[in-house]
Amino acid sequence: MGVLSPILRSAAGQTLLFWCPGCNEAHGISCAPGGWTWNGDANRPTFHPSVLVRSGHYVHGDTPGNCYCDFAQRHPEAAADCKWKCSRCHSFVRDGQIQFLPDCTHELAGQTVPLPAWTE
Repeated sequence: MGVLSPILRSAAGQTLLFWCPGCNEAHGISCAPGGWTWNGDANRPTFHPSVLVRSGHYVHGDTPGNCYCDFAQRHPEAAADCKWKCSRCHSFVRDGQIQFLPDCTHELAGQTVPLPAWTE
């Protein structure tokens, strides 16, 4: 992983990585032809289009019985021990800011915050 700035990293395949404070994990996007566009500014990046990161039932569709959420409702005793959850993070990254859209499932939904520096 290459360091482009305090807030942006590069990875193989023309992938750029930034730290998401809503998910508390890295999000990567491909800037290869046909992928996202990037304004080229490592300190105040803008990506287009929006960035959508999904896990759980958002990955496999909304088919009942095909996600952790449905499993947890049917088996609460087993779900209590599971640390995995369904989630959705949807944002625009513009001028070094993350604009979290209201459909996010984390606590920063609807807010705009600066891209945080990586802590290695």
